[in-house]
Amino acid sequence: MIIVGVGVGPNMLTEEAIEAISNASEVYGSPRSLELASKYINGEGQKIKDYKNLHLLPKDAVVLSTGDPMFSGLGKFAGEGDKIIPGISSIQVACAKTGANMAGLAIITAHGRDPAPAKKEFLEQINLGKNIFLLPADTFGSTEVAEILKDKGIEASIYVCENFGYPEERIAQGTVNVPPVAKTSLHCVVVVF
Repeated sequence: MIIVGVGVGPNMLTEEAIEAISNASEVYGSPRSLELASKYINGEGQKIKDYKNLHLLPKDAVVLSTGDPMFSGLGKFAGEGDKIIPGISSIQVACAKTGANMAGLAIITAHGRDPAPAKKEFLEQINLGKNIFLLPADTFGSTEVAEILKDKGIEASIYVCENFGYPEERIAQGTVNVPPVAKTSLHCVVVVF
């Protein structure tokens, strides 16, 4: 199977991704990933019904992963001999839009999982003075991040970045005392010291 990152939003496909999608006879993905790649799908596009059985797909099947497959994406399902084509990730776009330097950036995800390990990692990384990129959970986002920073007496800029590439894209900047609040589920949080 070939796992292809389709980017974090519209118009963020790489040339390598477009070529793989265009040449595939079978393309699988979530409704959102199929929509992002729709103008390049020449074969049959199908919604993934069972992620645990992706390894049963034909060797030349293309599986679409939003953002980059190796960051909270479908790259974890790749087996030996499978190919992974990277995509433009929310990390890259968030850093470009907020001016946060990626060198030394701590990357944390709580997306779709228990947020406790992400909170622990967040505390460890702020104690090291690192800027943070966070894919939040419903119970661990910008408000909780601001509370942790406030309790530790740390000042920082907090950004909520939403819907990259879509007409409703939004980047809201706030502080520990007045954190920005996300309006949609398609968002990330960037903390810059």
